[in-house]
Amino acid sequence: MTMQRILPAARYSEAVIVNGLIFCAGMVPENSSVDATLQTEDVLKQIDALLAQCGSAKTRLVDATIYLADMADYAAMNLAWDNWVAPGCAPARATVEAKLADPAWKVEIKIVAAQ
Repeated sequence: MTMQRILPAARYSEAVIVNGLIFCAGMVPENSSVDATLQTEDVLKQIDALLAQCGSAKTRLVDATIYLADMADYAAMNLAWDNWVAPGCAPARATVEAKLADPAWKVEIKIVAAQ
């Protein structure tokens, strides 16, 4: 078994590739001053970039866990998600409400993809 850590830091790696699967760290918005739709778009762009760096793409998503600070933002998040996810390639997904590390964050997304 080979394992590759992408952008490792002291506390976590941005992604870990093992057995053909890419496990990405939770991604949060770089701009937290905007609404939930724009924060979600921000996170999804980061996911696109990280997947490309790992030799994959959103068409190879396996699983997604979406954390919302407030379930009232569910429709706003889904607006960005539905525009982003590749037709016919939607992953298994869970969306939960959670207290996020930064109170300005409305969304955090963690995904698993095939390489």
